[in-house]
Amino acid sequence: MRKRSHGSAVSRAVLASAAAAALGVTALTACDSAGGDSPGPGGSTASARPSPKPTPRWDTSPRSVAAVGDSITRGFDACSVLSDCPEVSWATGSDAHVKSLAVRLLGKDRARTHSWNYARTGARMAELPAQMRRAAGERPGLVTVMAGANDACRPTTGAMTPVDAFRSDFEEALRQLRKAAPKAQVYVMSVPDLKRLWSEGRTNALGKQVWKLGICASMLADPDAMDTAATQRRDAVQERVEAYNEVLKDVCAKDRLCRSDGGAVFGYRFDGDQLSKWDWFHPSRNGQARLAALAYRGVTATEPLA
Repeated sequence: MRKRSHGSAVSRAVLASAAAAALGVTALTACDSAGGDSPGPGGSTASARPSPKPTPRWDTSPRSVAAVGDSITRGFDACSVLSDCPEVSWATGSDAHVKSLAVRLLGKDRARTHSWNYARTGARMAELPAQMRRAAGERPGLVTVMAGANDACRPTTGAMTPVDAFRSDFEEALRQLRKAAPKAQVYVMSVPDLKRLWSEGRTNALGKQVWKLGICASMLADPDAMDTAATQRRDAVQERVEAYNEVLKDVCAKDRLCRSDGGAVFGYRFDGDQLSKWDWFHPSRNGQARLAALAYRGVTATEPLA
């Protein structure tokens, strides 16, 4: 805080402050931070740097949870073939074995009335803004996001969602949330490692037969093919997944109430026990439980995961 002074010293200080504001010269105080040699009235040193807006403190125990995303968050193929099973959802489910994020944070009873699942099987990132609008209407303490696998899992690599469009849709989803729920926290799970899924599932004969129905053809078509074209196709999908994860991390970092999982889901070394026995693609109950544990660890950490 500047000391009061008199006469020309005051005039000079006022004029200098007005000029700096008019010109937007926020770098004026750089010398103060470096050496503290900017003279104030009466020869004192003081900084004209405005106080930074404090970063909101992350709440490790939010009082309600809303979930948006795709089939993974709906528990698809975890209980029966070709069916959603939201009770085993890693985010909001009630299953005692899974012990969802909502149950871990809120307790079983409160989770029933203070958690909402707006994910949809088959959804891609383009649908997330609409889902987020619905979630925002609940004024949740925390919104979980897990989306992107369907953007990479397309009939061909050429049909995968472009990275720029993926970014634009995710940015719009956060804007939709902030319009109605400016204080809601957001926890973003990374896109799973689809190439690892291929390497784990291709050892199962039944799984490979199911994949022939068209599940994630960009990665899983011709699972035993090891020729150059097949290898390049899988590499292209993997590169796109990695690019999506960079987008999720980057966009989230620009929102003061958003935290990403630091690549925890992508880096998790899952095996066949965590995959649905009906399609060898979606998480089983065991897989859903692992996702819930990863999310809980990230949400309750005092600092964001690296």
